[in-house]
Amino acid sequence: MKYHTVDIAGFEAQLPILPLPSGISIAFFNLHGDSALTEHSAKALAPKLADCDVLITAESKGLQLTHCVARELGHRYYAVARKTKKLYMQDGIEITIQSSITTGKEQKLYLSKHDVDLIKGKKVGIVDDVVSTGASLAGLEELVEKAGATVYKKAFVLAEADAADRTDVIYLATIPIFK
Repeated sequence: MKYHTVDIAGFEAQLPILPLPSGISIAFFNLHGDSALTEHSAKALAPKLADCDVLITAESKGLQLTHCVARELGHRYYAVARKTKKLYMQDGIEITIQSSITTGKEQKLYLSKHDVDLIKGKKVGIVDDVVSTGASLAGLEELVEKAGATVYKKAFVLAEADAADRTDVIYLATIPIFK
């Protein structure tokens, strides 16, 4: 297997290069199970999000990162956009997002009433692992706005390919797309 080495604010990570059905390959970034990388990334992102009232992420790869950032900031709660509608979410809100580079298909995002109430009227920081095409990010932005909140900052561990040229996102390092 081939790997791509990336320096994430002083933490060297070896990312496996994996093919996608679309014919391109990506340096696959996975925080699941890597407590050291998750903690390091959270500590590096937290100061950049210090002026946000509350954080939001989409399940699942952003969950532990957002948990750690929230803890660093002293936030007891953060909002989680779910990809399936859970029983407790009957009175929440939902939106449809276009396919992301990794999913390759249309998805829905759901926010519980608890989380709508948590973010409503607040300056919200969006936190996730990677920004690439921006489809998932656009979905989170739409969900935040639908909840009556303001997208204040958008922070990621990695910006993939052209996403590194965006001026509206914060990130710690960049990765390429392999053709």
